[in-house]
Amino acid sequence: AGMLRSLDEGVGRVLVKLRDRGLDKNTIVIFASDNGGFIGIDKKSGQTVPATNNAPLRSGKGSCYEGGIRVPLIVHWPGVTTQGAVCREPVIVMDLLPTLLNATGIELPDDVTFDGLDLTPLLKDPGVKLDREALHFHYPHYYSTTTPVSAVRSRDWKLLEYYEDKRVELFNLKEDPGETTNLTKEYPERTAQLRKQLQRWRNEVGAQEPRPNPEFRARKSESR
Repeated sequence: AGMLRSLDEGVGRVLVKLRDRGLDKNTIVIFASDNGGFIGIDKKSGQTVPATNNAPLRSGKGSCYEGGIRVPLIVHWPGVTTQGAVCREPVIVMDLLPTLLNATGIELPDDVTFDGLDLTPLLKDPGVKLDREALHFHYPHYYSTTTPVSAVRSRDWKLLEYYEDKRVELFNLKEDPGETTNLTKEYPERTAQLRKQLQRWRNEVGAQEPRPNPEFRARKSESR
């Protein structure tokens, strides 16, 4: 709570300084987060140390569940955004680069490509839909909240594929934002389609794959 208050005060100081210097009318202010809240799982004890709560979203930082990747994004662009407007279209941090390039009129060579899309149409009209097939996420690492995993979100549907056991999970985020019910058995065709799409994306971008560590030695249990 103390950190949230301090952050709020810090944002306020930035906005006041912009206004005092006459820059508030031609400055785009973006507030975002890089990942979901840290839920404080201690690796050694397995106990949860209270830090934050992402409910009703599942899990937290490091995870490809919504608690780990669904984060705040607030954009204030004078003359473009409408105060208090809410947009439900899924976007991703990589969208900010092409958006800001468009806003500043900076042009790059034609052979430069982006993973993201220009969000200007959304900022002008929150009801617009982006021409995007899906959002992809890739975390080939171990963390207190996850084992190596990839995920793909296509509108309301989201699929996760775990590397260790090739486990696949399918969720309808509109009906089940907490990702409590795995629908792979109920929707086998959709599961296969999204899994194939995720694998194709990993190949296209050359996604890093987890590899066995030849020097790993399992720790033996201590005798008592």
